[in-house]
Formats: sequence, C-alpha cells, structure tokens
Amino acid sequence: MKNIILLAPPAAGKGTQSKLICDTYNFIHISTGDLLREEVKKETSLGLELKAKMETGKLIEDSIVIDLLKNKLEECKNSDGFIYDGFPRNIKQAELLDEILRENNSKIDEVIYLDLDYETAKNRIVGRCSCTKCGEVYNTLIDMQKPKKDGICDKCNSSLYKRNDDNEETFKTRFEVYEKETKPLIKYYENIVKKVDSTKDTNMVFEDIKSILGEPK
Repeated sequence: MKNIILLAPPAAGKGTQSKLICDTYNFIHISTGDLLREEVKKETSLGLELKAKMETGKLIEDSIVIDLLKNKLEECKNSDGFIYDGFPRNIKQAELLDEILRENNSKIDEVIYLDLDYETAKNRIVGRCSCTKCGEVYNTLIDMQKPKKDGICDKCNSSLYKRNDDNEETFKTRFEVYEKETKPLIKYYENIVKKVDSTKDTNMVFEDIKSILGEPK
C-alpha cells in the first residue's frame, strides 16, 4: 500500500490531479474537504459549525479532521493506496498522520507539491462558476474557460452559479492560512517532496506526476 500526499495552495488542482491518480493507479482519494462537506450535508450540530467556519476560510480543528480521517481509513483499509488531498494542513497534522500510519506499519511514500503563484490561484477561485444542472465548470476571468454566454452553460443552456466562498476576501484568508500553516510542510517533508509546476495544462501536470510515481502496475 502506498501513501501519497498532495501539497498545494488553493486552486492548484489537488482535486483534479487526485482523481487522475486514483483512476490510473487504483488508489483511494481521501479529501478532508469532501469528508467535511459530507458532515455538513448531514446537518448535524457539528455540520452546521463546520459550515460556518468553511464559508469564512478558517481551518477546522485537528481533532475533528483526525476523527473523520480515521473513520475513512478504516472503511478503505484494503486499498492499494491512498491520495491525501488537503491533509495534512500543518505540521501537527503531519505528525498525527505519521503516528496513525506507524500504527498500521505504513508511512508516507511520496509528497508532491503543486506549485502555483498567488495571482493565478486568485483568478481560478474568484472567477469560478459551475452549471446548476450538468456541473460543467467555467471561469469568467480566464479567456479559455469563459462560457459563450454570460451566466449560461455552453453544454445544456442551464444557469451558472458561484459558491458562496468563491470570493476574493475568502480566498485571501485561505491563501494566508496556507502560507502560514501548510507551506512549512515542504520543509517537513524535504527528503521526499517533489515539486510540479501547476500553472501548466492539467494533462501536462499529470504527466509530471506520473514521472514521479512511475508506471501503474
């Protein structure tokens, strides 16, 4: 079993690359963002608390994230490998993850850092919008990704919407948190971290990742 971590600032494509890796290598995608959103959908008291924090870009307490993560790992314990997307977010979480993996005679095998500058990341977030029906994603600030008609999906002619947290203020908070809390993980994992330029086309980024992970078995 392999354990792969993706480190990246907001909008660097962690989710997209995680899916490509999982589809190619038959790994399980573990996204703390997805785990948190699943809890929010349940509308429990914890879910409502998480929703308020997520909408303002604040980090969630380590104890909550760890509990959700342990449950997921137990559910998928027979997997060929895991891709950690959005976790760990700080040194403390990295240490906790190391501890969890040691208990299962495992370790982190690769850390891939998707490098992306502030302005590019901001445009990807602030301009992002999605179709209410088919889920197609567009971006009003990137020429190649703009819809042909403002607010209308090219594929099904349904209306487009923006997530409440896709705004410049929330992005600024998220990026500052990343710089303070998550970027130091590059130093923490310095012996195994590999950097990939995430400003490139999605397929080109994935080819760089494949060169790190090797050919699938």
